[in-house]
Amino acid sequence: MALATSFVLALLAQGAPAVVEAPETTFDVGYEELVAGRDRAAVEAIEACAELEADDPARLINHGIALARMGQFDEARADFEAAAEADSSVELETADGQWVDSRRLARRALAALDRGDFARYYAMSMR
Repeated sequence: MALATSFVLALLAQGAPAVVEAPETTFDVGYEELVAGRDRAAVEAIEACAELEADDPARLINHGIALARMGQFDEARADFEAAAEADSSVELETADGQWVDSRRLARRALAALDRGDFARYYAMSMR
């Protein structure tokens, strides 16, 4: 899970989280795909990433965001809840340079899901 510190979780103007990759990341966790709005490709990249454990908080959050953006809200919720309820956590750097506990970021993603932020993102992507 130490590699998880190389991820950045940012909030888009719409309030829905998006994942950004720090420069020192050496493996594919769907960064370019998420930034480009290619969420299905992001899911495939994240699921193919063998360097991170399946229960890694950053992986779960990234995966959940991609799923939520595709309208798969129940599956996204499961990822966010798993990261929020994990026994261990890691510090992740936010877009504004703050280091935040992964459980807190997962709870932010859950709150965005509950507010419908991802539903709005999904609706915009369907236009």
